[in-house]
Amino acid sequence: MEPICFRPAGSAAPLALPRPVPAQAFRAPKKNIPPTAIERNHILQVVRHYVAEFSPVPPQPAEQLKEYADRVIGMLKCDTIYRDYIGVLINNEIWREHLASVPYERRLLLLPKCLRVENKCPALFDGFGLLCKEDGLCPIQDLQFEAARLGYTCLVTEGSAVVMSLIQTGKIEAIVGVSCLSVLERAFPYMEAAAIPGVAIPLPQDDCIDATVDLDWIWDYIHLTSDDQTRRLDLGALRGEVDFSFTPASLDLIMGPAEGETERIARDWLMRAGKRWRPLLTVSVFQALRDAPGAALPEDLRKIAVAIECFHKASLIHDDIEDNDAERYGEKTLHEEHGLAIALNVGDLLIGEAYRLIAASEITAAQKAEMLAVAAAGQRQLCRGQGAELCWTRSPAPLGSLQVLEIFRQKTAPAFEVALQFGALYAGVGIYAQVAETLSAYSEALGIAYQIRDDLSDLGSQGESNDIAGLRPSLLLAAAHERASMDAHKALTSALWHRQLPAGVATGQIEALYRELKADECAQTLLETYKEEAIQSLRDLENPILKGLLRRVLGKIFNDTEIKGWSKEFEQKNGLPIPPAHSAGTTVSVTASVRH
Repeated sequence: MEPICFRPAGSAAPLALPRPVPAQAFRAPKKNIPPTAIERNHILQVVRHYVAEFSPVPPQPAEQLKEYADRVIGMLKCDTIYRDYIGVLINNEIWREHLASVPYERRLLLLPKCLRVENKCPALFDGFGLLCKEDGLCPIQDLQFEAARLGYTCLVTEGSAVVMSLIQTGKIEAIVGVSCLSVLERAFPYMEAAAIPGVAIPLPQDDCIDATVDLDWIWDYIHLTSDDQTRRLDLGALRGEVDFSFTPASLDLIMGPAEGETERIARDWLMRAGKRWRPLLTVSVFQALRDAPGAALPEDLRKIAVAIECFHKASLIHDDIEDNDAERYGEKTLHEEHGLAIALNVGDLLIGEAYRLIAASEITAAQKAEMLAVAAAGQRQLCRGQGAELCWTRSPAPLGSLQVLEIFRQKTAPAFEVALQFGALYAGVGIYAQVAETLSAYSEALGIAYQIRDDLSDLGSQGESNDIAGLRPSLLLAAAHERASMDAHKALTSALWHRQLPAGVATGQIEALYRELKADECAQTLLETYKEEAIQSLRDLENPILKGLLRRVLGKIFNDTEIKGWSKEFEQKNGLPIPPAHSAGTTVSVTASVRH
């Protein structure tokens, strides 16, 4: 059959910036709210594991929620000032499965008017709340639009009277609400009395002007549905299964015993550190599209997952050589450790191993043909993107932000696209044809966002392997050059674009200049914009399981929180009482990471 290649290399339309997400200016949270999104997500993941392990039955009275919150505080060893906040999160998770079972059209999304930009918002109010003018100044417009598309009743208002009147009509069976802790405390007795399934996303601030919120939490909750059979899937456990595939014994089973020193070096490089996002994407997509989501992974799928990592690790070897980087993963790069010739050969071997594993997998000839077409297109596009950067080094000159983002699209997005499409192809060629275009759009936004995050992670990092020290094109440098107005600033950014570091200028001074010119803020805005673009690319996807899982994977990639090592045994060891109702749980511990 003819290959189904929706976006062959070089056919993509010119890159255009998506509509920026409404910017939420940083505002310090109240003292009873964890100060950063990373800490809040960290606590949320611990709460989810706690509720999954002990299975409290809703509705729970406020005093019982405080007891649960105290146990979580003991596990986290965090400040008791967060008790009420943690109690809200626990209540959310207790109701989570009930909320998922309620049809969208029987739910209410309640948003606060304080999310608007107070001094610019042209909206008016009626008896039911704010009438949004859809001016794009705040997140209310997008949330209202998506909620209406799903079938929600949506109100932008304050107070409980309107909510209670809607509950009493019998047409509202669940509530997703956004509010400050003080309002949530006043509304809780009404919710408890009505036994209405409800989740609440707390606002970090208590005043009523220009409030901020963890938007990804709102998007997660409003899309929650029992049709998504992977909503209970533990992505941490799935990640553990992927990681297990890269242990020595597993690689020997999947690839056969290593023969000779070259294969030994290649296997060692394959097992080295890294998040292994790409093989995780492959198995996640397959899990979402298979007939039994959440079932054990087919052993044969591990060949495809390892093949994806072989492609990726080969590209890293060649990338390190081309960029003359000395370190990766905190260790010597392969060419520094073994020499240029061996490193090149090992990279080539890994590419060959990837194709060998595809050929050895127990799938149809049509699936293999499609995988080869997808892999070849991705390889070509990646090389074109890397080639654009390498050709720039021969005649360096300033690049605009859009030109840098285009390089990101070509050199980073293809690896994500190949990984996603391999997972769909393993599920079947027909299934792949239904989702291929969506996966392409999602991976493009994901790849650009991922590379922007990589640029931002260079700020404050040490060593010669980042783009600042390596004098390579970066979004930060492009934004700084575009924003520089003083002659001295323009001269410095121009010199950096020509790969010239003026005498006496250190990396720290360049970072300080980026911050002074707010290049980091510009990059952060674009990061959030492309994360949102990835989410929006899923809007018309008809498969709720794939849609839900890809949303969750996106959150995990950009706010990675691993939970390992606490359990009922941890509570007993620390003298904490065990809740009366619980189920057999897993052992977890708490660590948070923002690096990738």
